[in-house]
Amino acid sequence: MATCSRALMMSSLCGVVALQPKDLWSLFFTILPKQLCLTASFFLKKLRKGEHFHQPLMELEVEVSTLPELPQDVLMSIFATLEIPDLLRAGSVCSSWHSAYTCLRNLGKNKQSQTPCLLYTSKSAGENVACLYSLAENRAYKITLPEPPIHSRSLIGSSNGWLITADERSELHLVNPITGEQIALPSVITIEHLSFARAGDDKWTWLPHGTDYSDCVYMDGLLYALKSVGEIHAFDLTGSNVTMRVIIDRLKYCIYESMYIIRAPWGDLLQVWRTVDVPQGEDEDSDVPEGEDADDDVPEGQDEDDDDPRKWRARTLKIKVYKVDVEAKELVEINSLPYHMLFLGRNNSLCLCAEEHPKLKSNHVYFTDDLDQITTQLNNYTRDIGVWDLKNSSKKEIVSQIWSNWPCPTWITPNLMELNLAFGK
Repeated sequence: MATCSRALMMSSLCGVVALQPKDLWSLFFTILPKQLCLTASFFLKKLRKGEHFHQPLMELEVEVSTLPELPQDVLMSIFATLEIPDLLRAGSVCSSWHSAYTCLRNLGKNKQSQTPCLLYTSKSAGENVACLYSLAENRAYKITLPEPPIHSRSLIGSSNGWLITADERSELHLVNPITGEQIALPSVITIEHLSFARAGDDKWTWLPHGTDYSDCVYMDGLLYALKSVGEIHAFDLTGSNVTMRVIIDRLKYCIYESMYIIRAPWGDLLQVWRTVDVPQGEDEDSDVPEGEDADDDVPEGQDEDDDDPRKWRARTLKIKVYKVDVEAKELVEINSLPYHMLFLGRNNSLCLCAEEHPKLKSNHVYFTDDLDQITTQLNNYTRDIGVWDLKNSSKKEIVSQIWSNWPCPTWITPNLMELNLAFGK
């Protein structure tokens, strides 16, 4: 059920984030001149009445009380360009800024193209605490999640800023880690079968044509579901009877462990293949990458153990990208993704535009572990998390391991929207 449910379900931070006035001040010098059609130097001179500064703008230490009084519409225009961590910081500065933040949020006018973050847990943070590592800022935040404790849940996946979790009783929930909203989903009574539920439903509705689906995407009124052999089915869920047609036939030569289907910003469907070297316990050298020490993950003061699972890790060996030609019913290999990047893992698979995310690397693939036998059965294994360069087929670490290996870290795109949905139980 984990893989199938994840495939279909793919379709408050203020209290823990420290206020940094100089960072907010620098944002104003970056954004406000553009809003007023002024140059940054002209704006600086006007605000400081001609005073001259020797230190760079980013190093200015400014008290909150010296921040300019601006009309709410101007504040909202500025806030609408911010990543959510910056927006929440800005909203906690003073009453007028909080009012602008609240109005912006209620209208849903905050920046929608948020940069994905890596959600993970840390043993030292607490049972109900998760951490978000921001790729835009290269820093981590701690957030408190509702019961049951996140450490006792399985992270099935994430979509549009929401986590899909399963607790120790296999009860499913949607959780927004930013707002703290939690929604109970219908209970699971079957396994390994693609199914869906609409708001208000008290049970899951099965979809026909078997099991073994690995990913899906909702596009133009159809649910495109990808099987592990490369076959793509398109389901029409709008009528009383679900209909299905085959978009791509089975690829007999496909041996890739992980496969993904993605909607590209320009409208195409993409199919991505990822080859993963799965650790094998009987060969102690089989999963130690070149240049890495098998003992790196053994805590200081503990003896090396040949059976210690921390010595083994899955490794991404290859990533290939294809365009789905719906008319010809075939795949066309794409050698590069200029000005775009992919996010793969237990999240809903993403293709993002580099222009909207300048802190990310274009023509790269950001990935986390997502094989069920790795993420659910081998809880202590070191996770395969990194960024893949499509140009030269190489990978790099995103950040040194700062996470607990369970639950498995996953990508999530921060979202302030509240769903207010209810499902029957």
